[in-house]
Amino acid sequence: MARTKAKLPGGARLADYLTLGYLAMNCPVDRVRMVLAANSAESQRQRGLPHEVLVYFVMAMNLYATVAYEEVLRCVVEGLRQLWGDAVKDAVVTKAAITAARQRVGVEPLKQLYAEQVTPIGPAGMAGVWYQEHRVMAIDGSTLDVPDEKANVEHFGYPGASRGETAFPQMRFVGLAECGTHVLLNAVPGAYHDSELKLAEAVIPHVDATMLLMADRNFFGYAFWKKCTASGAGLLFRVKAARRLPRERELADGSFLSTIYPNDTDRRNHQNGIVVRVVEYALDGIDQAEPVYRLVTNWLDPATAPAVELAALYHRRWKIETTLDEVKVHLLDGRTTLRSKTPDLVLQEFYALMITHAAIRRMMVEAAGATGQATEDLSYVHAVRVLKRRLPAAVAIPP
Repeated sequence: MARTKAKLPGGARLADYLTLGYLAMNCPVDRVRMVLAANSAESQRQRGLPHEVLVYFVMAMNLYATVAYEEVLRCVVEGLRQLWGDAVKDAVVTKAAITAARQRVGVEPLKQLYAEQVTPIGPAGMAGVWYQEHRVMAIDGSTLDVPDEKANVEHFGYPGASRGETAFPQMRFVGLAECGTHVLLNAVPGAYHDSELKLAEAVIPHVDATMLLMADRNFFGYAFWKKCTASGAGLLFRVKAARRLPRERELADGSFLSTIYPNDTDRRNHQNGIVVRVVEYALDGIDQAEPVYRLVTNWLDPATAPAVELAALYHRRWKIETTLDEVKVHLLDGRTTLRSKTPDLVLQEFYALMITHAAIRRMMVEAAGATGQATEDLSYVHAVRVLKRRLPAAVAIPP
């Protein structure tokens, strides 16, 4: 039986076109053109499908994850026609033509746009964004299913299964989240067999002294800690209960100093050690809480960062879990698998997904700032619906 291609609902046409205007505000057309030219991916012909259109199309296909390519592109073309006039209306919109144009654009323009356009956006004074003078950030990773095509299998690989193999290959990625706004930046994609720690090492060069970086216990280790320390950032990591952290000096707030070493030989010889501060606490009265939680930090002075504040602050790390859920579930409209059938197009789609999520989060920051609220007080699901259907007065392309 032939499948019926999913279309955009009737009656939502104008709002759908305006959606493209908001995406264009977050990735201005002039900047898109410059990035395409820098990567030798600009359009070579006046006729056909302009590559600028393709950039916005890949973003829009994340907003309309269950809608046919041709229908999404029609929406994009209408939304951007003001820029190119009637020359765009004759663009071929078959699925094969869209895929061919996406292949000509490639990965690098979307990767560069993501790196340049998605940055921390939480303003000074907004609740949840800062701890003292440090921007509160978290690092973590997740996976995304990709289509079960031979090229994707060879590039990304399958996750393990107790019997046989899973239905879809998966890509793994690690990124930084601004906890107060949920913006996910500097995400690094890889194959399923790449460990989160390996991918995280490519993220750390983007961490700096303005940040306080939090991470779960799977990220803690001497080598990774040393790299993070070199960034100048404040660090607050959870550690496993079995980690050897002897009490070397008790501090007034109940925390204590200890020293970590790269190996047992260095420990015995007391060489190459790094002093850390350990905070231990319990969550009394919380159902299913673990008996003891252990944190380590390079913030050694309890007078400037009391243990009770750090313990409370660490639980903001869970904001990155919410961020990953926003990307994987709510933005993709329940579709758990990316749509692209080759590795390069999967990566192109991935970077567009990150840009689109950040655009929605930027809209929420602007709305929260206008009303004096914290961004996290607003509903992400509602914001996605607004961007798709009810974006207020705007133009298709900003000046």
